[in-house]
Amino acid sequence: MTLQGTPCWYELCTMDTGAARGFYGPLLGWTFQDAGMEGFDYGLATKDGAMIAGLMTPDSPMPEFWMVYFAVDHCDHVVAKAKALGANVHRAPEDIPGTGRFAILADPQGAAFGLLQPEDGTPGHAFDQARTGHGNWLELHSSDPEAGFQFYAALFGWSATDAMDMGPDGKYQLFAHDGRDIGGMMGMLGVEGAPPHWLPYFGVPGIDAATAGVTSLGGKVLHGPVEVPGGAWITMASDPRGAGFAVVGPR
Repeated sequence: MTLQGTPCWYELCTMDTGAARGFYGPLLGWTFQDAGMEGFDYGLATKDGAMIAGLMTPDSPMPEFWMVYFAVDHCDHVVAKAKALGANVHRAPEDIPGTGRFAILADPQGAAFGLLQPEDGTPGHAFDQARTGHGNWLELHSSDPEAGFQFYAALFGWSATDAMDMGPDGKYQLFAHDGRDIGGMMGMLGVEGAPPHWLPYFGVPGIDAATAGVTSLGGKVLHGPVEVPGGAWITMASDPRGAGFAVVGPR
């Protein structure tokens, strides 16, 4: 898969990383370790030896959420291009020793996302549509999804594929990277009261067990399970502290 524009990392911003481990570990089969960053508590979630996500505690209380990072070949150049396209820069490019160079931005409609220029030049394995416990899909919930698509298409080279009519809820626009559908864009549905945001979908071996697990582990089912084109099933949810995410898998 081409580096530029590939989903490459997921990061949970939470005030309670211990609670996050207790929820996502049994739900998604993740195991955890400390990243070993001096002076900074950053946990790493892994699945079958592959690094999937980071867990971090912000300096001050804030709404808890998942952020998606996209791989780029030159972080500084892509940040400059994003600014020219109307993005806001929340954190200017800086280096993470042993990992690469990253930045945090918000698209013109306000959805936050990250960029990562990997030190090893590969997008890693956090996003793998063939494996459970990995990112399998992503979804932009935007106040203007058509403008959102134009922004990301210009930034990453994504292409529009099928579009589904959702009636009064508007259009669900699929987008592809390297000729494969990796996500969709839609209007403001999903997590109640949330601003424009990216919603990560993690693969599960069975949607019914995962949906039941959300509730039994203290989370909240927001929508689903429902079948989507292609035969998969999805459930949108929030974890016990309110961060939104979704799961996808067979029934």
